[in-house]
Amino acid sequence: MHVVTGATGQLGSQIVDQLLERVPATEVGVSVRDVGAAAGLAARGVRVRRGDFTEPATLADAFAGATRVLVVSAAIRGPGAVAANLAALDAARASGAGRILYTSHQAASPDSLFAPQATHAVTEDHLAGLGVPFTALRNGFYASTLGFLTAGARESGRIVAPADGPVSWTAHADLAEAAAVALVDDAVLDGVTPPLTASETLDLEAVAAVLSELTGRTVTRVVVDDEEWKAGAVASGMPPAAADFTLGMYRAARRGEFAVTHPALADLLGREPRSARAVLADLVAG
Repeated sequence: MHVVTGATGQLGSQIVDQLLERVPATEVGVSVRDVGAAAGLAARGVRVRRGDFTEPATLADAFAGATRVLVVSAAIRGPGAVAANLAALDAARASGAGRILYTSHQAASPDSLFAPQATHAVTEDHLAGLGVPFTALRNGFYASTLGFLTAGARESGRIVAPADGPVSWTAHADLAEAAAVALVDDAVLDGVTPPLTASETLDLEAVAAVLSELTGRTVTRVVVDDEEWKAGAVASGMPPAAADFTLGMYRAARRGEFAVTHPALADLLGREPRSARAVLADLVAG
């Protein structure tokens, strides 16, 4: 039984779809907080059980009979994220799974300027110490974030944000396929993987140039001071904690934390991963 957590989320749902192309539905189980939201998977023959990282007792049933468990990192900000991830990993080990996989990040590091990366680093260390074969999927920075960063740019003609740096924007679909391959083939990825990234990096100035080409309207990159940006974001309704979280992303980007590409993802897929330009084209067409 291949068990995937977070199976109704943006990444988890695509991992399950990819997995179902490779193994029978009777060999797939999902752990979700809301069983009703996974009714479509149940209709396809997938075993659906409730599991909540913040309620570890629920995970024993969700992971029962698992030969492999893929833990999609908790969508939680703050210190609770580490506790949630570790609870899921411990439950996966207790289930007797022969391999545990975890969706980490290319920039996982205890000294990252972007808070989730420290969470990933702690989680990777815990996973490596469980005494079970494991795979920490060091996913590239999700390209879907471009939708947030460029919101309103076509209308205003500007991308207004703090100073940033190059990012290897990587599509969920490619990372989901890689995760499914790793789930069914132990020989593909073992231990902490190389960065699983698209083949190029773009900063926001380059993103603005691509948007200009795609839309036929000039989009200008405007750099603002961190605190000026935060004040504007909060005034527009963003909670201060969320603004600080986002500032961490910009600060990490300009330190070069996401300016890394590696051929591992392309090699695994047997093709070039989707480019940031293709993702932006979808946003424009959208």
